[in-house]
Amino acid sequence: MFDSVTSIAVSSALDGLAERQRTIANNIANVNTPDYHAKRVIFEGALAQSVQEGDGHVSATTERSLEPTRLNGNNVNLDTETLSNIDTVLRYQFATRAAEGPFTAMRSALRTT
Repeated sequence: MFDSVTSIAVSSALDGLAERQRTIANNIANVNTPDYHAKRVIFEGALAQSVQEGDGHVSATTERSLEPTRLNGNNVNLDTETLSNIDTVLRYQFATRAAEGPFTAMRSALRTT
């Protein structure tokens, strides 16, 4: 039950989303750091492929943002980071609920016996 492709994929998604949240926080912390380039965490495509192959295990990768830089060489866009953070938080909440599903079902089953 807990080793199903779905459970493993949800766990991989939670790991990737947590990494994205850390990366966004780091980008925001460096919004005024000269020559700092924002990072982006990528995992959704690899996760979809892994699930399709019947596995679900995937690790997030971090890439350098290719957005244009300002005069100080920094390319962190606070608006982009804020929207990305909101999106990531909502996805994390959704994935957390999906991960809780099997535990909730088992708890309910144990209570009725």
